[in-house]
Amino acid sequence: MVASSNDAVFTSSKDTEKFLCNLLLDSTQPISDRFRALFSLRNLKGPAPRDALILATRDSSNLLAHEAAFALGQMQETEAIPALAAVLNDLSLHPIVRHEAAEALGAIGSYGNIPLLKSSLDLDPAQEVRETCELALERIRHVKDAGNSDDSSTTDISPFKSVDPAAPACSCTSVQQLREILLDEEKGMYERYAALFALRNDGGEEAVAAIIDSLGSKSALLRHEVAYVLGQLQDKAASTALSNILKDVNEHPMVRHEAAEALGSIADDQSVALLEEFTADPEPLVSQSCQVALSMLEYERSGKSFEVFTKVVTIEFASFVLNFVNMALFSPIVAVPLHSNPNCALNYRRRKDA
Repeated sequence: MVASSNDAVFTSSKDTEKFLCNLLLDSTQPISDRFRALFSLRNLKGPAPRDALILATRDSSNLLAHEAAFALGQMQETEAIPALAAVLNDLSLHPIVRHEAAEALGAIGSYGNIPLLKSSLDLDPAQEVRETCELALERIRHVKDAGNSDDSSTTDISPFKSVDPAAPACSCTSVQQLREILLDEEKGMYERYAALFALRNDGGEEAVAAIIDSLGSKSALLRHEVAYVLGQLQDKAASTALSNILKDVNEHPMVRHEAAEALGSIADDQSVALLEEFTADPEPLVSQSCQVALSMLEYERSGKSFEVFTKVVTIEFASFVLNFVNMALFSPIVAVPLHSNPNCALNYRRRKDA
């Protein structure tokens, strides 16, 4: 998960936008190529990228659909609120997609989202969705309170360039205190998330150990966020714990999916081997996450940016690329690398570098 408001936003030609939108929505294309289009559209502004991402929230791939909802939240696209509300209300959709729609509504931070989030908090059958609504409601209230406060520390930008579901706890809180809050099953979800993000921002050995310990929490939502944060930190100390989660077929698919992406971000030999093994997992959320992570890693280790983005593409060149899309030769149109760490397979979602 990566912030929108603090990332670079680029302009592009209409032909580039059309190409990216078509690729995103083409279910016959490899999931990794569609993710590359999604990541590129995430860095563009305007109705075409937004509308394509909205359509993608209804995709048959729950992984892609939830990522599209996440992107809209990180972009803080207020025009996407009605579509995200419809996704949250649609109980026929996978809980991971509804969860991400709720989180996106919280990330956008509109006070008008409160009634819907309250309703879903009471009525949604999935615990992970209800807990997300609880978080989103608290985040909106926090944003409102911060807007009325003269204390700028309440609105600090995440060092990871992400719009986080909760503001980090006060930096004056000790790591031991944060650990106790994070592991306390009696604490509210927002308070535990706040402790988690404060520990992430600390990033020291003791803080990372506390985060790893919280992978045993009862809440699948919290466990999935913990895995996500460990991917942000890219600390190899988490590799074994994340590997155990990915291998546990009884774990919630949402948690295994985040563990797979975190392992792709850590990208040590053990992690890569495990990702290759689980590309055939019967759970699509897991297998597709492994496929995308490995594809990202392949591109970034070759010195290319995974995002498929360029400032200007001529009609002739766009046509040339379209002729080769089935051969996955989309990478030549990359003209603006958005990050530089060759070992971070999932920098798009979780990068710390600006």
